[in-house]
Amino acid sequence: MSHPLARLVPGVLSLVLLAPAAMAQDAVSQDTMAQDAAQMPQCQVREFAMGLRYQQQSAEVRALQLQAYALAKANLEAAIAKAEDPGKLAIVTDLDETAIDNSALLVRDMQECHVYDTWDTWGDWELKGHPTPIPGALAFFDFADKAGVAIYYISDRFGEPENKAATIATLKELGFPQVSDDTVLLYGTSKAERRAVAAKDHQIVLLLGDTLADFDAAFRKVPLDVKRAAVDSNAAHFGADWIVFPNATYGDWSEAPLQAWDSPLVTQ
Repeated sequence: MSHPLARLVPGVLSLVLLAPAAMAQDAVSQDTMAQDAAQMPQCQVREFAMGLRYQQQSAEVRALQLQAYALAKANLEAAIAKAEDPGKLAIVTDLDETAIDNSALLVRDMQECHVYDTWDTWGDWELKGHPTPIPGALAFFDFADKAGVAIYYISDRFGEPENKAATIATLKELGFPQVSDDTVLLYGTSKAERRAVAAKDHQIVLLLGDTLADFDAAFRKVPLDVKRAAVDSNAAHFGADWIVFPNATYGDWSEAPLQAWDSPLVTQ
């Protein structure tokens, strides 16, 4: 009978000889898998996860929203104090991400890898969804209503009769005041034209919104550098008669290139 080690040696030699080949095959397989993964369609909308978490879950966004409505109330109180007839004053507000929170729709769409800013899921949400009031919204609009100030809800939600009826019903159910067919002005004409409707019989003393087109037509469909310059030239409005709300979930900034520090990465 041969020694057990004598029988093991050929096997060990075989493993030693085969190992490099197996490792090489492994490397080829990993390269192939990496190439396949690179060619697979990517769920680009997942890049909005950080913004959605900030918008929906952060305490900071809640603080900013409450801060915006506190500033709006203080400015409205000052306007009322100066007005001969507060009934001639009006405020104009956007809806989505200004007065009501639609983040549940956006999270659902992201989880389904659906690009939600193509707006093709919003019609169904408007009919059947359940947005919630932005923190501070109901208290502010209730204050304006009791002071006799007119409220106009100007939004680019779909303006078809069924969708408009659903939006009006949603706002009433949530407790927003002065909600009617005449005060809820939805997509159709430009926001500037709809603001002109509010200004026909009232002095607009406050505009509230989460995108700059909610404030002036100068911000509508222009490049970001033009928009930034327009922000600077309208600086006196912000925090006075224009109140901007945070929205990290969608906007024309979403595909803008980022600027990086050109220094090599150093970790410690």
